[in-house]
Amino acid sequence: MIHTGATSEPRFPKHYDGKLFYNPDARQAPGLLVALRWKLASRPEPSPSFISDVGQSIPPPRVEGSALRTTLVNHSTVLLQQRGSNILTDPIWSERASPLAWIGPRRRRKPGVAWEHLPRIDAVLISHNHYDHLDLPTLRRLAARGDSTFIVPAGAGRLFRSENIKPARELDWGESLPLPGFTIHCVPALHFSSRGIFDRNMTLWCGYMIECQDRFVYFAGDTAFGRHFGQIREQFGSPRLALLPIGAYEPRWFMSPVHMAPEEAVRAHEILATKTSIAIHHGTFQLSDESIDAPKKQLIACRQHESFLVLNNGQFADIPG
Repeated sequence: MIHTGATSEPRFPKHYDGKLFYNPDARQAPGLLVALRWKLASRPEPSPSFISDVGQSIPPPRVEGSALRTTLVNHSTVLLQQRGSNILTDPIWSERASPLAWIGPRRRRKPGVAWEHLPRIDAVLISHNHYDHLDLPTLRRLAARGDSTFIVPAGAGRLFRSENIKPARELDWGESLPLPGFTIHCVPALHFSSRGIFDRNMTLWCGYMIECQDRFVYFAGDTAFGRHFGQIREQFGSPRLALLPIGAYEPRWFMSPVHMAPEEAVRAHEILATKTSIAIHHGTFQLSDESIDAPKKQLIACRQHESFLVLNNGQFADIPG
């Protein structure tokens, strides 16, 4: 891990007990038996098996000046382009969010950017190790291009090294990594980690604040609603742009410790006092009981103003400086 001392007080609360990570001063993720109870009782809302409504876009190789171009690829995969940096969040181009090719959540919409149109990527941000956020087939393809630095939460570097996906730099909450033209700050999230039965919470989960051209862009990763939004604003100020998750929230008795509902994302937007937010974690994989487009519809119904944008896969927004 990297200790740069680049961030200032206050430090974020303790979240590691010497063996496992946990959510400080908040509810923990439901355990395996509770998850089994949900699955046995689950009655997901129906959704089409595949929706052919994506208009793919071709991002520019670079942007210049004060431009901030934000393209929603799919799910939590966003291409952030500022002068001197192309940054990709939680990339997934696979057909399933699963360790197996024949089972697990299948994509309902194609990516909004075709692989062959993806520009050079300077940094890849991984928020945690769940399969819909840490997709090894996609990451291997990115590593083979040889252009990217992979930034991962504490403990996740071991998996990257075993897969020869490099360079991978681990960050803990409160740590920072300066790269040419921008700096990545690791910030708290309320979630959990696991890729199997026996590795639960052995690696960290996080969000990131991207500092570039005297402004901040906040990528929340996967998170429940909590006090960390106020802590992040206190430490960094209001971000120019926030990427906030809105999907996989039903049933609330099970999902609320790990995922925000759309109305909670609106509250986070207000607490952060961000000028613009963009909804992520929706519209591509049906991971919980609400239908594939319910998060988008509910956010549009409950948002107070249009500074909280809902993009379709392939759509982009040019954020003013």
